[in-house]
Amino acid sequence: MKGPQALLDSVDRMATRMGQAFVGSRAVFRGQDLHAELRHLDWMALYVLGITGRHHGAAQVRLLHALWVCTSYPDARIWNNRAAALAGSARSTPALGIAAALAMSEATIYGGHPYVSSIDFFIRARAHVDAGGALGDFIEAELARGRIYGYGRPIASIDERLPWVLGIARELQLDGGPHLRIALEAEQLLVARSPKLRMNYAALMSALCADLGFSPGEMHHFQVPVFMAGMSPCFIEAAERAPGTVFPLSCEHVAYEGPAPRRWPSTPTQP
Repeated sequence: MKGPQALLDSVDRMATRMGQAFVGSRAVFRGQDLHAELRHLDWMALYVLGITGRHHGAAQVRLLHALWVCTSYPDARIWNNRAAALAGSARSTPALGIAAALAMSEATIYGGHPYVSSIDFFIRARAHVDAGGALGDFIEAELARGRIYGYGRPIASIDERLPWVLGIARELQLDGGPHLRIALEAEQLLVARSPKLRMNYAALMSALCADLGFSPGEMHHFQVPVFMAGMSPCFIEAAERAPGTVFPLSCEHVAYEGPAPRRWPSTPTQP
């Protein structure tokens, strides 16, 4: 329903299926008592319960933890970490600095967008293969419409995170899912076209999450804090230094193309 009636129906009430805080009494989280039933839950398990509405097993939660841990780089040169470091250098607050860095993580090429596009690709590719289609044909059709996210890396063609995460998935016996198989096969087909199109972290993480039942929308929420553990160290170290000393630029580093240097007329001496 749209229009004024929709607004009137929402006056003085907030319909929700997610939960509610009964202040002074209890709190409900996805239909369960947060304190009585969920108080011992691992934080990651609670986070994905909030996103998906589903409980995940211990091995699955360990894998989800690993996906965050293995890409937590405390390197202030990385695009989103730089925002956290500059915030610390400017003596901002941790909340503002980390919020800015998280906002910058929502990047189209190498941030949050590739995870969403990649898991969407794998879900559709699996449906195509399950219906009897060839993965190669599906890839050709995708490439005809544009790029396939999750393959290729701007800095280096080899992604150092992949063997470690695959090893953890193997240890947890979570490396046999259909979406991961498609991801690995797609890498072979794409590398045959160009050696630079090797799998990157977005493809691996998305394939593993697809095998856990994540939808593209759920993946979008799950990946938001994926880099966050590396941000606070960048903020803290920058805040320990003198203000403004993080990535300063001298005039020699500025590619100036404006008017040439010129003399300014002297100000007349006041009588």
